[in-house]
Amino acid sequence: MFDKLNAGMIPGITATAPGFYGPQGRKLRLNPTDSSINDKLHSFAHKEYRITNFEMETSALYGLGNLLGHNCCTCCVIIANRIRQEYSKDYHKDVERLIQTVLERLV
Repeated sequence: MFDKLNAGMIPGITATAPGFYGPQGRKLRLNPTDSSINDKLHSFAHKEYRITNFEMETSALYGLGNLLGHNCCTCCVIIANRIRQEYSKDYHKDVERLIQTVLERLV
C-alpha cells in the first residue's frame, strides 16, 4: 500500500518481539506460548492507529538506547503480510525509498 500524502509512509504501530519464531507466534520445534498472539495484534488499535508491523530488532534498539540515555525512533518497511500470505518480491527498492524519505525529512 502506497500513501502519496505521506510519501509512502503509513503511520502505525510496530509490535516488537524478543525473537523471530516463537515470540512472533510461529512454530519451530515447540508450540508458541501464546498461539493467538497474531490474532490479538491484528485486532488491537490505539485511537486511529493499528499495528502495521511486527519485527524483532526494535526491542533491542530501544533497550540499548534507553541504557545509553538516547531517544529512539524506528521507521520500518513492511515486506510481508502473513495473514494474507503476501510477500514483497523486491523490498530493497522500498528500503532505499524509506531511507531517502527519512533523511529528507530530517534535514
